[in-house]
Amino acid sequence: MLEADALPAGSTSLISQSGTMLGTLLSRGAARGLGYAKLVSVGNEADLGVGELVELLVDDADTRVIALFLETVRDAERLAHAARKAHAAGKPLVAYKLGRSALGEALARSHTGALAGTDVALDAFFRDCGIVRVDMLESLIEIAPLLRNREPPNLRRQARVAVVTTTGGGAAAVVDRLGLAGIELSGMHDLTMAGNAQGYRATLENLLASADCDAVLAAVGSSAQFHPEFAVEPILTARRTAKPLVAFLTPHAERSLALLAEHGVPAFRTPEACADSLAAFFAWRAPREIGVRALFNSLIAQTRVPDLIRAPSPNSFAVLEALGIPVVEQAIAQAPQYAHALRYPVALKRLGVAHKTEQGGVVLNIGDGAELAQQARRMGDERLLVQRMESGLAEAIVGYRDDPVVGPLVLVGAGGTLAEIYQDFAVALAPVSEAEALAMIERVKGLAIVRGYRNLPRGDIEALARAVATLSRLALIPGRPVREAEANPLIVKREGVVAVDALIALKE
Repeated sequence: MLEADALPAGSTSLISQSGTMLGTLLSRGAARGLGYAKLVSVGNEADLGVGELVELLVDDADTRVIALFLETVRDAERLAHAARKAHAAGKPLVAYKLGRSALGEALARSHTGALAGTDVALDAFFRDCGIVRVDMLESLIEIAPLLRNREPPNLRRQARVAVVTTTGGGAAAVVDRLGLAGIELSGMHDLTMAGNAQGYRATLENLLASADCDAVLAAVGSSAQFHPEFAVEPILTARRTAKPLVAFLTPHAERSLALLAEHGVPAFRTPEACADSLAAFFAWRAPREIGVRALFNSLIAQTRVPDLIRAPSPNSFAVLEALGIPVVEQAIAQAPQYAHALRYPVALKRLGVAHKTEQGGVVLNIGDGAELAQQARRMGDERLLVQRMESGLAEAIVGYRDDPVVGPLVLVGAGGTLAEIYQDFAVALAPVSEAEALAMIERVKGLAIVRGYRNLPRGDIEALARAVATLSRLALIPGRPVREAEANPLIVKREGVVAVDALIALKE
């Protein structure tokens, strides 16, 4: 039950999976002059769920922004549909998600499963559905005016913010946080308020019209507390453009916050919430198109993959090859001679073992039969895998995972035995197109070495993108029997790619 003398009105509607937090967000918003159009507590969603309520709010004339306080995501497919409907209606959807759940991660057999845990999966889900994700509760309250009546910026580069300030220390605090959030400072304009309101306003307007920044931040000092009309008047009267103008108030200044809220200017009380909100805004993307699914369905139907998956013990390399991903030339060597027909040098690997390197199950660059037989006897297995040695420009990991919360995901990153240490990867909802896969590859820092960085030899990133898109089609097999799949490492060459290790894990 909410106890309040009056509920402040606003254009943001809030759906919360916690009744207590509904009152918390309402009271904290009121202290900033921010109100709500609708407030909905969903409890355990025994009847109506978050997705259905979002759809209802999309049709509500009083709602311009929809905010979500989430403990979990119970129906990802319905929420994704509602998010796309909200985007089409021009109503931004912003979410704060509690916790860093480890659901499903204990079952992970692959590097992909360990990397693309539930929180990473939710990040991909929110991004691909066009949902803005904030990391701080304060941001969920304060970000709405920044999103209202705006489209996703869809930036493909680092965001740039210009700062106009009347307080050196306050500006430094927020600039520091902006840097930690990956936002570039395009300029610092230090002004004094005394008798300079016109100059302050002119500086703001010039920056709002400039192509050198993506947003303008006004940092206001102690005058915001004692002289609110004087302190924020240049911000309120500056000619607006499509570019965001936001304010950060260093003192506790409720009247100034209320004035800014009344005029629709996003205003923040802490440098952390200010930076978090700007970072979330610039990370905002339009929902991914899903029109390629019908094409992918026809492509997966034309392969042997569904039949291979249904085999009692699916061969991981055979599945990759059937999908169209090149695999290394290989053979099974049997005790006692461990004979094979491959040319040396070769690699020797144990069969049916995940994380082979950690268990002493990989020997590389074996030069002849005598050395191979010696290493094989050391491993002690009756049957071993022999592979032709491959080299290239880089090692990548390409993985697939059917997440228990948000569904199928695809991952690409810097690969090899240290993939989990690098933590350098991009994740998206599966399936993806080749163009979307290329965009994912652009986000992986470690793969810059095959993108022509500093005149290094350029690898075949188009072939890598095809491998990512191809593996993502596992999401389209009827019944989605694959829990995890991975090619790691996938060697990226000047021409083509080749998988030298593979893993397929089916659902129980």
